[in-house]
Amino acid sequence: MDTFINSIRYPLAVNQGLKTLAEENDYREHVIQMIKQVLLTNPGERVNRPDFGCEIRRMLFNPNSEISASLAQVSVFQALEKWLGTVIKVENVKVKPIEETLDIRVVFIIKALQERTYLNIEVSL
Repeated sequence: MDTFINSIRYPLAVNQGLKTLAEENDYREHVIQMIKQVLLTNPGERVNRPDFGCEIRRMLFNPNSEISASLAQVSVFQALEKWLGTVIKVENVKVKPIEETLDIRVVFIIKALQERTYLNIEVSL
């Protein structure tokens, strides 16, 4: 993407050669990092944006069941639509409980690239 400006890599890392914060040069990877930030941030963790994030990590002490998976699925879809709706179009979110983890699979289109992308995340409960 020609107009993409480098961003700070998430999770934060240091470029050992330059002794500066590592940057992300790939727009697709930048979008995936933004999705991970939304999904793995609890609402209330950001001081200036207390409603930013997703509820999946708050389900830590809930029983891992199909009901929890359904709630997580709705939470993931709504959070991505709210916070990244201008960047991606979420096509599908599937959440499956597997033992003590939630297997989250997101299918989305990066609007600027018109590219379908798949992201799989496991969240331990």
